[in-house]
Amino acid sequence: MRFTLLTLSAVLMSFAFSAHAKLYKWVDEDGQVHFGDRIPPQYLVKEHDVLNEQGVRVKHREAAKTAEEKAEEKRQEQERRQAEIDEKRKRQRDRVLLDTYTTERDLIVARDSRLDAVDSQIRLAQTIISDSNKKIESMEKQVTEIKASNREVPDDLYNRIDREREQVTVQTTVMESHEKHRDEIAVQFNDYIQRFKDLKAEQQAKRERLAKERSLY
Repeated sequence: MRFTLLTLSAVLMSFAFSAHAKLYKWVDEDGQVHFGDRIPPQYLVKEHDVLNEQGVRVKHREAAKTAEEKAEEKRQEQERRQAEIDEKRKRQRDRVLLDTYTTERDLIVARDSRLDAVDSQIRLAQTIISDSNKKIESMEKQVTEIKASNREVPDDLYNRIDREREQVTVQTTVMESHEKHRDEIAVQFNDYIQRFKDLKAEQQAKRERLAKERSLY
């Protein structure tokens, strides 16, 4: 039973004798409003209302979401959750900064100490690389001299050269990793220092505001 172009009051009269009558309201593709005690199947997944016998909306159903809408909703929810995680981490970092360091100077000392430790690792790698290159140069000179005297170069000599070359490759990778880590520490602590200054400024501004408010009473 469906009604088109009828007033809601007229439709309700036809349900007056049914205490539990349900009335549906939906809009078709042409924008025309319909009322009926049964809603066509093709409109069940579209936006529609359920009315009681007084014509009051008791339930509203949104249109079923498309796959694209569901995917977008999921993406937005993931972004919202990530934003909450980021904000939580930021608050935790702020607490650690204020609880761990008293002054900006403390942060600078901590930063420089970390950088010095990494610099020591870089210098160690550089020393090993330099030593290996010297050994390679010396052994390659031996190879040249042996060949010049028409003698056979021992396999062990070639193996030692290969080991030193491998050492250079490994230590170069180690050194580059430490250099990258050093840059990350510098950036991280510079951010910490700036955030610490901002937090201290906020605390000072809050204290001044409270002092001003107390002075008014």
